[in-house]
Amino acid sequence: MNFIKNISITDYHYDLPESRIAMFPLEKRDQSKLLVWKNNEIKEDRFINISYYIPEGSLLIYNNSKVIRARLRFEKNNNSFIEIFCLEPLGISGDYALALNAQHESVWKCMVGGLSKWKTGALKMTLQVGGHNIILEATLKHKGSEAHEIHFCWNDEKVSFGELLEAAGEIPLPPYIKRKNTDSDKDRYQTIYANHEGSVAAPTAGLHFTDAVFESFKKKNIDQAFVSLHVGAGTFRPVKAAIMEDHEMHSEWTAVRMETIRQILQQRSYRIAVGTTSLRTLESIYWLGVKVMLQPELEHLDIKQWDVYESPLLESDINVNDALQALMKWMENRKMATLYMPTQLLIAPGYRFRIADALITNFHQPQSTLLLLVAAAMGDQWRTCYQYALEHDFRFLSYGDGSIIFIPKKEF
Repeated sequence: MNFIKNISITDYHYDLPESRIAMFPLEKRDQSKLLVWKNNEIKEDRFINISYYIPEGSLLIYNNSKVIRARLRFEKNNNSFIEIFCLEPLGISGDYALALNAQHESVWKCMVGGLSKWKTGALKMTLQVGGHNIILEATLKHKGSEAHEIHFCWNDEKVSFGELLEAAGEIPLPPYIKRKNTDSDKDRYQTIYANHEGSVAAPTAGLHFTDAVFESFKKKNIDQAFVSLHVGAGTFRPVKAAIMEDHEMHSEWTAVRMETIRQILQQRSYRIAVGTTSLRTLESIYWLGVKVMLQPELEHLDIKQWDVYESPLLESDINVNDALQALMKWMENRKMATLYMPTQLLIAPGYRFRIADALITNFHQPQSTLLLLVAAAMGDQWRTCYQYALEHDFRFLSYGDGSIIFIPKKEF
């Protein structure tokens, strides 16, 4: 699989005019346009009609992560601001719930805007939570190359860090949405099924779903399952390396319940990932099952960037049922109802999909790892579909239109 390491990201470029980037969402979520790609054919519709294209009895797997108000602005004495963007908690193995419920103090990996203005000492802001004045302090504990270790503390132990973010933070819109936040972003940059706080970017494929869409699924016996993958800012990180071997894929924490793995295992119709994050999670749990079959003594599970392209994982020919049953057995032996693990899985052209049969997703940035994932599912047809979308007034990126891609089954 060395050819995947040698992929040049410049081969996955297309011209995206800024006018095609959706700066605002449509008023009605399910009125977004829908591109359907199946058997090398393109059809166009509205998202409200997506159930028409999904086989009866299919299983849709959603990412129910909720976007947190991760952007904090601290004012300096000279009326300038330092902006702290909370990326992920440190020291608690990706348990965002624990970090957001922390009282008195919490430590996060953060990006900092205006770092050069932060000379010494703690930044402070005063805010109100539940009618009480709270003083929030931020201290720079360690500088990194791109992100930094920030220690937060506050003077009321009855108030959680999540409540502070809710009171003082802003929803972190992607950098290509070049405007200020509006009140509507608080709701529209969340899926209607968002449940577990932790993402700093929305799983945007889910932004099109409405109660009416879910009702149409019920009529076709289309089932649902949920995973939680907390989307990090790394999803927008550009690939700057000449070849993928020199690019470090971002890692994200995911949580999958035992009953969800069982549901996926028992599914006999299509398994459809709603979003690239759900797809990465699905494929990662297959590989974790392979890992525990090859190394039953493993105590901590994760997926590194190149794991699945190297021996012995690559050479293993383990079917999905055996892999998922092994993973469930591993969890049962450790009395785990939910599997928490980081995945750095890079899905690029040449990857063979094990679990996902189809993908619902938006249209992604040129030269991005998300576009590589789409190209892995579609082959060179991604260019045809993206050109069609550009020529037929589809809206691109987070607040843009959607697509459903049926992944061709390949014999190996």
